Amino acid sequence: MADSWNTDTGEAVYRSRDAVKNLKIRVRIERVTSTAALSQHLQQHVLSQQDGGAIELETLTPQGQKGDNDEELVVGWQEKLFSQYEMELFQNESACQTPLDRQYLTEIRALNKAKGRRNHRIFTYTDHDRFTSCLPIQQLQYPTDLLTTTKSGPTFLAERMASVRNRRQERRTLDSSIPKSKIVIWEPTEEFVKNSHVVNNAMQTMHIMADLAPPGRLGQKENEYLLLTIKTDGSGTVIVKPDFNKGKEPYRIVTVGEKREVWCLNVENVCTAMQPEEKEREQNMYKDLYVRHKEYLNSLVGQDFEMPPLGILRYMMNGEIVSAKGFEYDNLYIHFFMELPNNWSSLPFQSHSGVTQTCRAKTLGKEHVAFFSYPFSFEAFYMSEKESEEPILQWPVIYFKVLSLDSWQRYRTEGYGYLLFPAMPGKHTITCHTWRPLQTGTVSSLRRFFIGGSPELEDPSYVRIPGTFKGERLSRFGFCTETTGSVTFNLHCLQQARAFVDATVMKKRRQKVLEQLGGFSQQGAVCTILEAFQRARKKMQDAREGLPRDLVNTTSHSHVES
Repeated sequence: MADSWNTDTGEAVYRSRDAVKNLKIRVRIERVTSTAALSQHLQQHVLSQQDGGAIELETLTPQGQKGDNDEELVVGWQEKLFSQYEMELFQNESACQTPLDRQYLTEIRALNKAKGRRNHRIFTYTDHDRFTSCLPIQQLQYPTDLLTTTKSGPTFLAERMASVRNRRQERRTLDSSIPKSKIVIWEPTEEFVKNSHVVNNAMQTMHIMADLAPPGRLGQKENEYLLLTIKTDGSGTVIVKPDFNKGKEPYRIVTVGEKREVWCLNVENVCTAMQPEEKEREQNMYKDLYVRHKEYLNSLVGQDFEMPPLGILRYMMNGEIVSAKGFEYDNLYIHFFMELPNNWSSLPFQSHSGVTQTCRAKTLGKEHVAFFSYPFSFEAFYMSEKESEEPILQWPVIYFKVLSLDSWQRYRTEGYGYLLFPAMPGKHTITCHTWRPLQTGTVSSLRRFFIGGSPELEDPSYVRIPGTFKGERLSRFGFCTETTGSVTFNLHCLQQARAFVDATVMKKRRQKVLEQLGGFSQQGAVCTILEAFQRARKKMQDAREGLPRDLVNTTSHSHVES
């Protein structure tokens, strides 16, 4: 029998864009004990042996005990179904102390005047009932799925106060002269994480209960059992415990007491499926709502964006020095600065240099990597000049120097490198390899190890082309260097110009825009050649398609013979 029961009684979380008021759940309970089986066997025997089976059946199961062995009910979200205990309790006006109790009194009187309540054993506790907070939620006894009730439960005030976030004692105002203790908690407990980092959203709860008392003894609190718990918040999350059966075996409920009767529970989602026409209408409504919200946000933002003057290119860079690896010594830091070529400028308060923090290397495989994650930002402007003699635009350069620090606070040069500003906007991950000047001989190596001194460049721009160089050829013959490590950069670049806005209107204007900004003439020439080639090729194909087929074949043969 143990294999025929569903033992997966954990909660299930669902997400729905529909309103939770449309939730419908079918709950069915059935007694499966031996006494019920014997009664069913006797009923079948009477029906098969006697002609008046209907009369004998009524004597075996009278109307007063209808629904004692099984009951099936469809329950909606926050639908109140009264139990036998509540029917007897709220009939007395003296027991009604709150407005909710008086409302239940009115509803029960209306039920008595009508045909009565539609439920017999199954009832509900909604989010407004004070009985909801008194229920022991841990009624499912794992792994046997035994549903029991606890005589002593928390009070209404204690349960409500449990959902309130606890006040942290560490936040008390202390004297500044007294050093604070436990500034960093290295091993936080689960309770600390729950109180400090878990957001307690307001949840609405509903419990579907059952009175599993023997026949004729309904209405006693100790015979109430929790069947299903439903929780939801305002974001469309629905938590059901236990989950819907979905074709699986039913859950088992074993009552306490002398008889220890066994009941089976089936839970099914019976929400009405949305028709395709209604679904399409809802999707269109959502699209219309999103379009209106987008237009509203656009009206708040406006169209007056800050634009650079005509003929000026604005270049913005948000960069990050990610890491450095492959260097000889530890405790690395990087000193970097920007160099602006001709026709480039920056804001007066813009910083052109920076120094990272000192970072200790970490071993990853065979490499020693120092992770800096040092952010920096830079903004520059390029203004084209028509009388400029420069044929190609020169981009700004980032020069950097990697240094190491020893225990005596003495630094040594580990490597030099440079990086050109990316010509294309977007995200770029660039790894730059470095080198350093090398002085031959053992004395220089000993000096570098013990004293910390090492050869340095007087002009860091010598890594690329010195800014003071005016000749045609730069010779470095006889200059000894040594390859060291590499530095990785993450660069997020953005270019802004008025001409770029017009370039999206007509494709022909794009070439003129690049020429207006100056220095893009080489790129513009390449684009011009490619576009002209494509136009000529298309014209040739159109001309060949317009000619007669015989003439085309003759032309092809004559071309081959020639």
